[in-house]
Amino acid sequence: MKIALFVTCVNDTLFPGTGRAVVAVLERLGHEVVFPEAQTCCGQMHLNTGYPAEALPLVRSFTGAFEDYDAVVTPSGSCAAMVRDWHGKVAGRAGDQELERRAAELAPRVHELSELLVDVLGVTDVGAVFPHRVTYHPTCHGLRMLRLGDKPASLLRAVRGLELIDLPDAAECCGFGGTFAMKNPDVSAAMCADKIGNVKATGAEILCAADNSCLMHLGGALKRWRSGVRVMHLAEILASTG
Repeated sequence: MKIALFVTCVNDTLFPGTGRAVVAVLERLGHEVVFPEAQTCCGQMHLNTGYPAEALPLVRSFTGAFEDYDAVVTPSGSCAAMVRDWHGKVAGRAGDQELERRAAELAPRVHELSELLVDVLGVTDVGAVFPHRVTYHPTCHGLRMLRLGDKPASLLRAVRGLELIDLPDAAECCGFGGTFAMKNPDVSAAMCADKIGNVKATGAEILCAADNSCLMHLGGALKRWRSGVRVMHLAEILASTG
């Protein structure tokens, strides 16, 4: 299968290794991965901050970049949720019915990585080896909007040598929420502290999630607390061969 990679702004600028890991996993499974160079931001930041008109051109450019592909994968639950749940609505509310139709046709073909692997490709064992103690944080968009459920955990359980440790109160938000962390820093810091306390209680070496935005937030706190716990994106663990 030829699969288009939507790498996202955060990964492209701050965590390029995650995009490379997605490619490594899919190519190991025998699939061709292409990178449409016309891709830009999905518009999530603009919409979440109250600027739907500014998000509209980004909806248009995303649709144009990806609509010719049968499958699109992204290592970000929040960006996948933006495309699937909001692109058509942004176009419709702007009165662009043609773009609304095109965005609606593309939306079901856009998948977060664990969705693509488990639901579309029917794979849980990707041939990864990672002999470490890992705990998994289900991010809000993945948990509540995409309803990923057990998909990421099933992939982690199939990794050779990996010990998956349940995270207490896993469903609680980490406190990032994009601009929420900047607009409500005290609340965000308190939420983050609760999550970090639960992570440390697991005794895990690695905190894993499917969104680098949340891992950036939590990883900074883990370093400041000198916890010794590292953060890794799900794709990076699945790409590991020991």
